[in-house]
Amino acid sequence: MNTDSAINAAGARPFHPGRRLLLGALLSASAAALVPWALAEPVDNAEQGAFLGVSALLVGRLALEPGLAKRLYNALVAQNAQFPTQVRALLAQINEQRLTAATLQPALDEAQSPLAPLPREIASAWFLGIVGSGESAVCVAYEEALNATIVGDILKPPSYADGAYGSWASKPEGAGHG
Repeated sequence: MNTDSAINAAGARPFHPGRRLLLGALLSASAAALVPWALAEPVDNAEQGAFLGVSALLVGRLALEPGLAKRLYNALVAQNAQFPTQVRALLAQINEQRLTAATLQPALDEAQSPLAPLPREIASAWFLGIVGSGESAVCVAYEEALNATIVGDILKPPSYADGAYGSWASKPEGAGHG
């Protein structure tokens, strides 16, 4: 009996490395498909489109809030005048080398690319809502930052007030002594 066509008692085919390779290729292709999709968002110029494409790949989201995207992009440009050119070059490299979110940073680091800081800056901007660091750090988003929105349906970040102004000053009902 040929093992490739054999089906075990559970109805599953035995392990076949070719199928795993195909599955990996399909997953990589679906991640790369995020880049052109993001360019369909309404943008003012090609640089903002490139920013959306790279952002969609990095944060793994099909939908990015356009207002927040524009504010983050503008803040990144204010911090680095070369950002528009760099993000277009990064998108071109992603497309040429068929890089995924998982392979992008290692490839840039290994090549000692001058673009290596960009994915970290873009991801930090989306997830933390902060652009820059130290004295030049700018808070662009707080409640809309992905670190809060991703868990917002279950967790309330500690700094959120879960009621009206001043509700945190009163001891919660049923709270005993600590």
